[in-house]
Amino acid sequence: MKPRNLLVIMADEHSRKMLGCYGHPLVKTPNLDALAERGTRFTNAYTPSPLCVPARSAFATGKPVREIRAWDNAHAYDGAIESWHHRLRAEGHHVRSIGKLHFRGHESDDNGFSESEVPMNIVGGVGDAIGLIRDRNIARGAADKMAGLAGPGESVYTAYDRDISRRAQNWLRNEVGSHGNKPWVLFVSLVCPHFPLTAPAEYYERYADADIPMPKLYAQGERPHHPYLADYAATFAYDTHFKTEEDVKRAIRGYMALCSFIDDQVGQILQALEDAGLGEETRIIYSSDHGDNLGARGLWGKSTMYEESVGIPLIVAGPEVEEGAVNDKLRCLTDVSRFILQSTGGNADGFGRVDLLSPEEAPVISEYHGTGSRSAAFMLRSGRWKYVHYAKYDAQLFDLQDDPEELQDLADWPEFAQVRETLRKQLLTMLDPKAVHEQAMADQRQRIEELGGANAILARGDYGFSPPPGVQASFS
Repeated sequence: MKPRNLLVIMADEHSRKMLGCYGHPLVKTPNLDALAERGTRFTNAYTPSPLCVPARSAFATGKPVREIRAWDNAHAYDGAIESWHHRLRAEGHHVRSIGKLHFRGHESDDNGFSESEVPMNIVGGVGDAIGLIRDRNIARGAADKMAGLAGPGESVYTAYDRDISRRAQNWLRNEVGSHGNKPWVLFVSLVCPHFPLTAPAEYYERYADADIPMPKLYAQGERPHHPYLADYAATFAYDTHFKTEEDVKRAIRGYMALCSFIDDQVGQILQALEDAGLGEETRIIYSSDHGDNLGARGLWGKSTMYEESVGIPLIVAGPEVEEGAVNDKLRCLTDVSRFILQSTGGNADGFGRVDLLSPEEAPVISEYHGTGSRSAAFMLRSGRWKYVHYAKYDAQLFDLQDDPEELQDLADWPEFAQVRETLRKQLLTMLDPKAVHEQAMADQRQRIEELGGANAILARGDYGFSPPPGVQASFS
C-alpha cells in the first residue's frame, strides 16, 4: 500500500454483535454501517484479552499479553516496550492520541505519542489493585452501578466522549496541516459504550418503544455451569442487582443507546475529516478493545471467552482498501497494530501475526488473568472451532459454524473428543498454560506486596469504572 494518513477510532467495550452492519436488528449505527459499506468489515476479529488494560497494552505493542506480562488492570503499559507509536514517531511521523489510553500514566512515562490530549489512565497510577487478588472470590463493591446507573441521562463518560470528539474534529479541521510531510496517525479513543449504561436522553428515546428480547440463556435454569463462570459471577455480582425483566431491558436500552451515541461521534469526526479535504488521502480504522456479555447467560461486563465478550468489531476503509467487502479470516487486535505501521509506511517487523488485508490466516489466542478468575483462561480460535483451556478447570469447546451463539458446550461429548485433543495439542505448541498462569500469579503476588498487602488493597476500596481526567474516583 502507498503510505497514507491514518485515523484510528477505538471504542470501549463495544461488542461486534451490537452494530447494524454486523446484523443486529435494532441497534442504529448508520455512520459505522456506511463506513463498512465503503470499506472492509471483519467478522472474526478478537481481542488479545477481554479486559481493558491488557487489551490496550497488547494493541500498543503488537504482542500477546503473556509476552509483555500485562496481566490485569493494575499491570499497565509504561512505555518500556516499544509501541507502534514509538516506532512511527522515531521514523518522523506525527502520532497523536486523544482520549483513553489506560496506561500507567506516570509523568515520567514516555508512551511514544508525539502528543496526547486528555489521556485517561489507570487510577492513581495503581489501577484496579483488587483484581490482583485471585486466590479467592471477592465480591466487587461497585457491582450495583451496572444496574443502578442504567437509563437516560448524562454521565462523566458521555461528557468525556463529547470532549474527545470535539478535540478530534478541531485537530482535523485546524491543526493537522502543521505536522510535516509524512503520513500522520490520529488515535481517537472513546470510552462508551462501557458502563455506566447512562445514555443521553435523545439516544435512549430511540429505543424507548423497541421490543427488546431478554438475553439468551438468561433464565436460571438455562445458564451454563462451569467453575470459571461461577468465579466470575461471584466476583462481579452484577446480575444480583437486576430485580425484574424491565431492569434488564433498561440496561440493554442504555447500551444500545450508547452504541448510537458513539456512532454519532464517529460520524462527526468523519465529517471533519471530509471538511478538511483529507478523506481521499486517509485510511480509517474502527474497532474496540473488547466486547460485553450484556446479560447473556446472566453475565455482564467482559472477562469471559464467549463471542459477546472476546469478539470485537473491526472496519477498515480508505484508499486501496476493498469496498463493500466482508473478510471472514481470523484476526486479532495485535494485527491492527501491524496494519497501522504498514498503512503509514512504517516498519512492521515484530508487530502482530498476519497482514490484516491479506488472504492468510492464523489461529487466534485470547487470554485472561484478571479479577474474578482463580484460573487463567486461554481461548484458541482455529477454523470453525473455539477451544477454551483453563489452567485449573475443565475445557470448553464450541463449533462456531453450526452453533454461532455458543449454546452447546461440546467438550464432554465423546464424538468430539478427538477434536478437543487436537486443539489442546495445538494450543500447547503455542504456549504453556500452566507456566503462564504461574508467572501471572507470581507477578500479581509481588505487586500485592508492593502495595502493602491484600488487606491494604481491600481497605483502599472499589470504584467500578475508571474516571476520566479531572474526575476523582468514587471509592466504595
